[in-house]
Amino acid sequence: MSSQHLGGQAQELKTSLGNMVLFRLITFVLNAFILRFLSKEIVGVVNVRLTLLYSTTLFLAREAFRRACLSGVTQRDWSQTLNLLWLTVPLGVFWSLFLGWVWLQLLEVPDPHVVPHYATGVVLFGLSAVVELLGEPFWVLAQAHMFVKLKVIAESLSVILKSILTAFLVLWLPHWGLYIFSLAQLFYTTVLVLCYVTYFTKLLGSPESTKLQTLPVSRITDLLPNITRSGAFINWKEAKLTWSFFKQSFLKQILTEGKWTVTLNGVYDIVNNLGSLVARLIFQPIEESFYIFFAKVLEREKDATLQKQEDVAVAAAVLESLLKLALLAGLTITVFGFAYSQLALDIYGGAMLSSGSGPVLLRSYCFYVLLLAINGVTECFTFAAMSKEEVDRYNFVMLALSSSFLVLSYLLTRWCGSVGFILANCFNMGIRITQSLCFIHRYYRRSPHRPLAGLRLSPVLLGAFALGGGVTAVSEVFLCCEQGWPARLAHIAVGAFCLGATLGTAFLTETKLIRFLRTQLGVPRRTDKMT
Repeated sequence: MSSQHLGGQAQELKTSLGNMVLFRLITFVLNAFILRFLSKEIVGVVNVRLTLLYSTTLFLAREAFRRACLSGVTQRDWSQTLNLLWLTVPLGVFWSLFLGWVWLQLLEVPDPHVVPHYATGVVLFGLSAVVELLGEPFWVLAQAHMFVKLKVIAESLSVILKSILTAFLVLWLPHWGLYIFSLAQLFYTTVLVLCYVTYFTKLLGSPESTKLQTLPVSRITDLLPNITRSGAFINWKEAKLTWSFFKQSFLKQILTEGKWTVTLNGVYDIVNNLGSLVARLIFQPIEESFYIFFAKVLEREKDATLQKQEDVAVAAAVLESLLKLALLAGLTITVFGFAYSQLALDIYGGAMLSSGSGPVLLRSYCFYVLLLAINGVTECFTFAAMSKEEVDRYNFVMLALSSSFLVLSYLLTRWCGSVGFILANCFNMGIRITQSLCFIHRYYRRSPHRPLAGLRLSPVLLGAFALGGGVTAVSEVFLCCEQGWPARLAHIAVGAFCLGATLGTAFLTETKLIRFLRTQLGVPRRTDKMT
């Protein structure tokens, strides 16, 4: 069973990564195009203020429900689970109204002459979050039954259409300002929900479909709220687990998105959006896919020694490989991002970003991405394996951490500006990683498996990273970035050579990870092709 789940999640991850990278790059190019037509103040408000409102509303309304309803349960009444998921809609309405009031009344409102239509933007971004929550029962049902292509197609189509609409409005109606991004965001969520509703309507309307045999519903109306045979509207055990995850999600959102507590400049807003691109492209799909895998394979209320040892062993092997992958990806971004931050900002936004504090901010963010990568993997396992009582205890730690993080963010930001806020985030991630590593160590303490070995790299590979970082740093001094494009291309060539040498070293030294990737992503060995 664990191998089947692993194969399904690997297939989802492979499909998701390929499509998400392609379509996110299209969005990335369009965003770079938009940046040259609108002021950085408007782009900054959209990328941080309004996007934060949207993401916070969604996170607080649905994250706890997703974690609880996707946990591995052999016997589940899906009618009760779907009823529980529909509660995300009224919860989303509450959070959108409350946070909208906070954004308009408590937080600093941008100058209406510089950023017009801010209030309308707050209303429409909050409304778009509520619209997206209407598709939550469909999303969870699709994830639980591994409908891989549905998620990829729905999200990719929505992103492409949103980007095209945004670019069109920027070209023809640039004076609309925030109206452009607000309407595009509402359009995105509407298309996303319609994709899921249309798919399940057609699927449940075709009796010959083989997928109907695995689904717990037979009509589209079964997905709507209804009273179950037992008379209970929801499963209270599932609801209590949701409440525990909700408390955790609330504190986690403060720790992850605490930028509203301090005043940051528009350059930080853009660098934050650019620096988090890799996290959204690679790390987020990995975390989402393998949280579902761990939640299905492991049982929350049992010690590792009391579960099926085959499942425990597979989970340990997967966790070890994911940790190694996250560490390698994060180190690559940190080491090579240091020497190419200024060039990347210059290509993305011109002198507005590449001069001043932009390069220092992006270099700091590259190190933060390393911690993000490791934290994503450790927490996806930790939250999937914790019992309800352990989640509640963890919440107390998160409460203390959130208080210290807010104080540290304020002090470091006053001391060294936007870089201080990134350093506070690094401190936050370091503490969270430590908590998760302690849990993983305790979880496997009585078993022969040691998944934390994935955080150890060979000395040869560490030497390759150090050499590559040193060579590219020297190259930046002599070739970048005010000596014209020939020198820049030479700097890029040096980086490409060093990156290739480092990845080649990783390929030769990390053979266990390579075997894991080949097995899960379906890449045959060269000898297999020849036979």
